[in-house]
Amino acid sequence: MMQMHFSRKQLCIPYALFLVLFVIIPMLLILFYAFTETVDGAIRFSFANFINFFTSTAKLSTLLMSITVAIISTAACLLIAYPVAYILARSKLRKKNVLLMIFILPMWINFVLRITALRELLDLIGLLGSQNYLNTIIGMVYDFLPFMILPLYTTLEKLDNSYLEAAADLGGSKFTVFTKVTFPLSLPGVISGVTMVFMPSMTNYVVSDTLSNFNITILGKLIDQYFTSYDNWHMGSMISIILLVIIFLTLLATGGFKDSDREARGANLW
Repeated sequence: MMQMHFSRKQLCIPYALFLVLFVIIPMLLILFYAFTETVDGAIRFSFANFINFFTSTAKLSTLLMSITVAIISTAACLLIAYPVAYILARSKLRKKNVLLMIFILPMWINFVLRITALRELLDLIGLLGSQNYLNTIIGMVYDFLPFMILPLYTTLEKLDNSYLEAAADLGGSKFTVFTKVTFPLSLPGVISGVTMVFMPSMTNYVVSDTLSNFNITILGKLIDQYFTSYDNWHMGSMISIILLVIIFLTLLATGGFKDSDREARGANLW
């Protein structure tokens, strides 16, 4: 039988093709549409879409609404997820993995079904149609909470107890040990969870449409409208680029591009 030997460069060819076809070419198309406009049937280079976005009160209001929803949803997820992850990670329960699975289990259910069920629950308690903004926040937290719990639990569960014991032996109270040792060392999990919640919360318009009866518009919805309803790929692409820049700045601010070990960075912060 003939034996085929492949070099590492040859094994990278499928990945390179995938990267070119589904990442680079689509990004180039978005850039092309974002910085062009159609005038009398001719396409020409223009910054009109960029200027139009930042001079439009409606679009800036949508951007502000998206950022506000994302910040509040992320903060709520963190406030709920951190105590849960901390208790699960530091407890001595034999079945704590089962408890963790209960929180992760909703991720296995179809997203549309979960949001529809939540809509029915909000309707049952009388919130649907009267609390659009609150309903959107509730939906975002409900949808993305597992994405905050999991990285926090993973980080907290791997903490070296010797650090905590050393801090306690040096006279630190439980509060001091938590604020000076536990929380700084868990920052990698916090950053990972915040990143996984903040960015999708700005674009998941299915939640806002379903739970606010289409009264709350976020950037994801605005992009969809320009591509489908308005048939304006130029503005839709520009909004996509602006959203991409926001994501890039978020990753940059949270250290998402650093190659250094996150746990070591948390220890250095302490």
